Amino acid sequence: MSVKVRKRNGAWWIFISYRGRRKAKKVGTREAAEKVKRQIEARLALGDFGFLEERKEPTFAEYAERWLRQHAEIQCKPSTVGSYRYILRVHLLPHFGRLKLVQITREQIKEFVSDRVAEQKYSRNTLRLMLSTMRTIFSHAVEDKLVDRTPAAGLGRFAKIEKPARQATALTREESERLLEAAREFCANYYPLFLAALRAGLRRGELVALKWGDIQFGESEDDPTRYILVRRNYVRGQFTSPKSKRPRRVDLSRQLRRELLSRRDSRLLAAFQAGRTGVLDELVFPSKSGTVLDADNMVHRYFLPCVEKAGLRRIRFHDLRHTFGSLLIQDGAPLAYVKEQMGHSSIQVTVDIYSHLMPGANIDWMDRQDSETSLQLSATQAQPDTGGSEGGSPQPIGKNGTPGVIRTPDLLIRSQTLYPAELRAHFPSIISALGELAKRR
Repeated sequence: MSVKVRKRNGAWWIFISYRGRRKAKKVGTREAAEKVKRQIEARLALGDFGFLEERKEPTFAEYAERWLRQHAEIQCKPSTVGSYRYILRVHLLPHFGRLKLVQITREQIKEFVSDRVAEQKYSRNTLRLMLSTMRTIFSHAVEDKLVDRTPAAGLGRFAKIEKPARQATALTREESERLLEAAREFCANYYPLFLAALRAGLRRGELVALKWGDIQFGESEDDPTRYILVRRNYVRGQFTSPKSKRPRRVDLSRQLRRELLSRRDSRLLAAFQAGRTGVLDELVFPSKSGTVLDADNMVHRYFLPCVEKAGLRRIRFHDLRHTFGSLLIQDGAPLAYVKEQMGHSSIQVTVDIYSHLMPGANIDWMDRQDSETSLQLSATQAQPDTGGSEGGSPQPIGKNGTPGVIRTPDLLIRSQTLYPAELRAHFPSIISALGELAKRR
């Protein structure tokens, strides 16, 4: 039996020879190789020879497909799985697919990322998704003991490109009203949906997945327990949880309550006439056939024409959600409240998106500083005349709070007042004598 550590082609290897079996394993550093050598010797001494058995090393493409089936499709949302498959098919598999997992090195991944940064064709987020997908796959490969470490770890700095300022595009209050008026005239049936987007800030998928049983109307408009419970999203043809993976409660404005209540009453009447007992499980904004509304069709057939009819710049439907958040902040709502209403994962997300929309009235705090400073200077300068000394020279004026602190900006007076009174009486003659001495020189 022999287990040896050797350096070959700039890398450290472990060579194992036992009863005619030979195996080589590449390890990162010499220290790591020595550690692995001791572990292998201990396992051989105990009669553990399983690691010497030959096994087929999977390629990156083979293992990626296994990972998608056994992990991603079980633990992730369909939209997330779809994103993984797209990144693999378009970006990663053409470059790494035929390589075995153990053959992929950190240097290869760094070169791959650097080349794509240099091409300047990919956004910061696309590069981030490439790296995060590689890291996730290799992390599971480490758990499956197919590789020793993750070669894609800590490579985010190589994918850094200039990140554009993340600012929300929002309508003003007057523009919002113009859009709603255009909806009333052009497509009255979609007016409640646009109003819900502007007054509750729901995402497209959350709006089309909303059911009547998710709305708490309260006893009256003055009842504070009126809200929408957002607990469902509709993405890529499937109902799923909201983006934050947890339900959230959005307070229901009086205007939106009136509009939805009127819509519910008409639906209830139609349900009773059709022999149904209620509408709690029915969609609030269904298609004409009663199925889930196609959000893309709604945007192109109704929303964009309304935007044009209102004379507004071209905006996205998602900008109605930004309008909701920005108007809340401009009205003085606390950031913590805005974060909960929007369903952000953290308050930092709220700050990053909406900090530039903070009310301009905050500049009053700076103006107050000027006012207080002006008053303080005025109190310092406007002091009564205490008689003064010969020639009308300025005199020290009182004390400022603590003992021994003189309230005057004149440094000559401040220095003179540090001497005893009997000595200060001789200052004029001393200064005169020093002047005569200077002339003689």
